[in-house]
Amino acid sequence: MVSTQREREDKYEVGLEFVLPDLEDVLPAEGRIEQGTVNLNSVYYDTDDRDLLRQKITFRRRTGDADVGWQLKVPADKARTEIRMPRGESDAVPDELATLIAGVALGKPVHPVATLKTVRRTQRLLDRDDRLLAEVADDRVRGAVAGDRAVLSEWREVEVELGDAGDEKLLGKIGKRLTRRGAQPSPYPSKLSRVLTAAHLAVDGWDTTRTTVEAVLVDYLDSQVQAIVAGDVWLRRGLDPVHPTRVGIRRFRSTLRVFRRLFEPAARAELDAELSWYAGLLGEVRDRQVQRARFADALAALPSELVLGPVSARIENDLLAEQLRRTKEVMEALDGDRYRALLATLARWRTTPPLTAAAGDDPRVIEKSVRKAERKALTRVAVAAAGDDDAALHRARKAAKRARYAAELAAPILGKKTAQKKAARFKKMQRVLGEHQDSVVAAETLRTLGARAGTTPGENGFTFGLLYGLELQNARQAREDAAGLAAG
Repeated sequence: MVSTQREREDKYEVGLEFVLPDLEDVLPAEGRIEQGTVNLNSVYYDTDDRDLLRQKITFRRRTGDADVGWQLKVPADKARTEIRMPRGESDAVPDELATLIAGVALGKPVHPVATLKTVRRTQRLLDRDDRLLAEVADDRVRGAVAGDRAVLSEWREVEVELGDAGDEKLLGKIGKRLTRRGAQPSPYPSKLSRVLTAAHLAVDGWDTTRTTVEAVLVDYLDSQVQAIVAGDVWLRRGLDPVHPTRVGIRRFRSTLRVFRRLFEPAARAELDAELSWYAGLLGEVRDRQVQRARFADALAALPSELVLGPVSARIENDLLAEQLRRTKEVMEALDGDRYRALLATLARWRTTPPLTAAAGDDPRVIEKSVRKAERKALTRVAVAAAGDDDAALHRARKAAKRARYAAELAAPILGKKTAQKKAARFKKMQRVLGEHQDSVVAAETLRTLGARAGTTPGENGFTFGLLYGLELQNARQAREDAAGLAAG
């Protein structure tokens, strides 16, 4: 049976003679440290082209004293989601996990690529109630890379994993004590990347010599690809990551447009078109999800005497049927060549985007693009709010989104507080303009549903017409609010 858990850890490079610091002083009152030693054997799986590693996903089969079984680790912001299965009697990859990695593996078979043997000495930091605050693992690792020529490597590293009762502040305290002793944050996202680097088989992505501009762009794009790739895995698990996946796509496409001068034109245009295609498929699902929730709330707010006929059933049945049909289209696309090509392209972009000479090493190129995005958003909102063109307001909303995302990307250059202030301003515009667009779309949907109800025995269009009028009223109010924001 598949199970999941969230994993948040920091990794540190240390020498073979490194001495761990005393951690008693980071414990709360009456806390204690529990020590132990375990032996772990891990076989890592990937494709010949290291497609999983390119997406920063690790897949292993672990045996030993503890923590055994199949483990698939998917990045989730600063943490990772670990999907687990018992080992079973066979060493073959379980079908359930094979399905989950089918997308990131680009349809290719996976097989063992490296074997790691680890002697792990642990310090479990517990509070007075024996709840786990953090686990500090001192790992001595021996790795062997599979292939025609055996390549062996040995190293030592320290992992600090957050427990259920711990917090980021504790991780920071432990990290400071380690770095004071000479430990360095590890440049490798996993032990697998470390052993493959030693064998000169690592994929791109651990370059520490990037310019400021390159680093800002790569870090932001990497975060968005992370959301898209995680969405692929969750979709294949039968979960619903549609909204965060679309947000990742929007942020990526916004970066391509706002900072267009910094990317090779042909590569940028091609990727933008493919992201638009995939976002469109997801959007058809998301629209039905939003409308179902919106109409349910609207019906609940109406007096019962104004709800005539099976209105709720009509809305739910029709929109759910459409949502399921659109979801099926998304799932079919996930196994298609076009989608796999998109994932392969994103894997390259997340580490080595095709930058132009304009990217350079002058952070002002980022600031200039942010200011331009801000001016465009403010102008579009002001002009659209003063008119009566719904499409113009929708374009203004997109411009506000791009200005917001540009400020988020530029936080390392602008400063966190300045970037947050800018992003908050445009997020408010985005929200108001989003309410207008949602009302416009909802009104059209209600008109269609009302027409069906009006021609169906036992139903009538009265309540649909009432809801339609309320959506038009919401749209007018949102336009007025947008005008106020533009004036301010």
